[in-house]
Amino acid sequence: MEARMTVPEDRCRLVLIVPDIADIEEQAKVVADALRGGDVASVIIPQHSLDDGTFQKHAEKLVPIIQSVGAAALIAGDSRVAGRAKADGLHITGNLSEFSDAVEKFVPKLIVGGGSATERHSALEVGELRPDYIFFGKLDGDIKPEAHPKNLALGEWWASMIEIPCIVMGGTDAKSALEVALTGAEFVALRAAVFAEPANAASVVAEVNAILDEKAPRFED
Repeated sequence: MEARMTVPEDRCRLVLIVPDIADIEEQAKVVADALRGGDVASVIIPQHSLDDGTFQKHAEKLVPIIQSVGAAALIAGDSRVAGRAKADGLHITGNLSEFSDAVEKFVPKLIVGGGSATERHSALEVGELRPDYIFFGKLDGDIKPEAHPKNLALGEWWASMIEIPCIVMGGTDAKSALEVALTGAEFVALRAAVFAEPANAASVVAEVNAILDEKAPRFED
């Protein structure tokens, strides 16, 4: 399976986190609209407050929409949902043993990444598992306009030392994507910045890509 998000292009790329919308048709429309805005490497689908059966239905609706534009669809947490929905991968937010089990069971069939590393030691423990990526921040951690300084610092440290790609959680302002890109991180994750005003989702994705095209540092081959 070709998974584009694990092959960074020459600059930081955008990762979207699906917002908490209970209505399945509305959620699918919002995600599809956002993806029309431009380049998106992957989309992470959290369960939010949905029960398992409803989450399954949401995943099965969203995964083909995401894959149709060449982005990787990643299910947060539940490997059974990921398998049945034919997702590209799993985003793990649990502890190290859960992460280790997922890497052992599903790599290379699925993309496996994530993490709940809040400092360097726990990040290196995740890195020893050789996941496809590490995530700095929380999926709902965008509570300020800017990215969290600790996540920026971890991303900068990680990107300068370690080949495994990292995703850093941005803030509620689309311009926070550039803060993340300047650390050297391969990916920036946005949620509220894109989806707080659903009608503007596509234009925000376009804006973020334009900012990254113009100002993000380029990776060396």
